[in-house]
Amino acid sequence: MKFYEATATIKASPARIWALLTDAPHYTDWNTTVDRVEGKIAPGETIKVLVKVNPGRTFPVKVTEFKPNERMVWSGGMPLGLFKGERTYILTPTANGETHFKMREEYSGPMLGMIWKSIPDLGPAFQEFAQSLKRAAEK
Repeated sequence: MKFYEATATIKASPARIWALLTDAPHYTDWNTTVDRVEGKIAPGETIKVLVKVNPGRTFPVKVTEFKPNERMVWSGGMPLGLFKGERTYILTPTANGETHFKMREEYSGPMLGMIWKSIPDLGPAFQEFAQSLKRAAEK
């Protein structure tokens, strides 16, 4: 298994952050890593994500877990589990009224070794995503 991860401590409520994370039409208002998100971010829905780090490619993902203000999971990949990517967003309130944000994307499957070589380094984009979310939520 391979993964990328980013975290941020945000001076905002989980509800405020959740509202940003689930508002597909307005992702580009705050998220500098995304060109567009098509569809409705809701339980069981399939959305299409177009990202700046891989221009021209559309990534269809299904919202497989949706616990408002707490946790959301987007899953995508190839048939038969040959390759799978799963992005998890976790919001944890802190005692001082802030929220700990964590985003982790894990990759697995028999074709991981071959596909991993073609995946650009997403570390900087993940960090940028977390910081963009922080700035927007703290406005």
